[in-house]
Amino acid sequence: MDIRFIQSFVTVVDHGSVAEAARRLDLTATAITSRVRALEVDLGVRLVTRAGRTTRPTEAGLRILDSARAVLRAQRDLSALAHEGTEVGELRLGCFVSALTSVLPPVLERLYAVHPRLALFVTPGASVELCRRVAAGELDAAVVVEPQFAITKACRWHELQAEPLVVIAHSSLAGSDAHELLRREPFIRYERSVLGGQLADRYLRQQGIWPEQRLEIDGLLAIAALVERKLGVSLLPDWSWLWTSGMALARIPLPGLAPVRRIGVLAAVNSPRRKLIEAFVDQAYSVFSTSESPQSSGG
Repeated sequence: MDIRFIQSFVTVVDHGSVAEAARRLDLTATAITSRVRALEVDLGVRLVTRAGRTTRPTEAGLRILDSARAVLRAQRDLSALAHEGTEVGELRLGCFVSALTSVLPPVLERLYAVHPRLALFVTPGASVELCRRVAAGELDAAVVVEPQFAITKACRWHELQAEPLVVIAHSSLAGSDAHELLRREPFIRYERSVLGGQLADRYLRQQGIWPEQRLEIDGLLAIAALVERKLGVSLLPDWSWLWTSGMALARIPLPGLAPVRRIGVLAAVNSPRRKLIEAFVDQAYSVFSTSESPQSSGG
């Protein structure tokens, strides 16, 4: 059984399309189809079926999917172990979506300067799901918002940045009282499906503040753009990109001790790519320690 057949099957299932799998693997659609059919012949069962434009796994395909992924992980682990101590390697990294444009680029710039031959595969997603995948061994590490549940012994947390909540208002409101703004002005709520929004919601409840909500939305830059147009104020993590964007915004600290959102790297302890993980974490620390206001983002 050729491991390339297994890789093609898993890629088709992951992306729901032979054409997309072909693009991802830099092959023709005919080659992908031939590989999947060859695997089906080897196993004696149908593994995928078409439903309109989507390709889905059959019941037999679903039954072998986890094992197929494990085979691919084992193959990558063997390669990593064989090349340990060299610049060759493949790092499977997760990253919550907004950090793809803020945290990741400066860290990778330094990492590739040291390991120019590094192969990096980045999976975007929500922090909770990425943490689960690191714990399950599907990812080597992930840039995430600190999980609010106990971290397993199979993982280690490396904090990079702490972001206290602040009121974001139009620059014309600079110097105003934070609580007064939250009570008086229309409120643009950071979506409560993400940790930053949950922290803001909890703080407002604890302070007995019930703002006049105008809308609820995910995305810190989107909220900042609305605030700049004087559509309301918001309560957000103190994200440094807001202050380098050139927008007419004011940062208004909360009175007393503000809730804090923490950004960092959750890393697998026993990964065969532990040296590459350590190199990534070292470069991340280096970037954040030399930045007066490290660039992190919503997630």
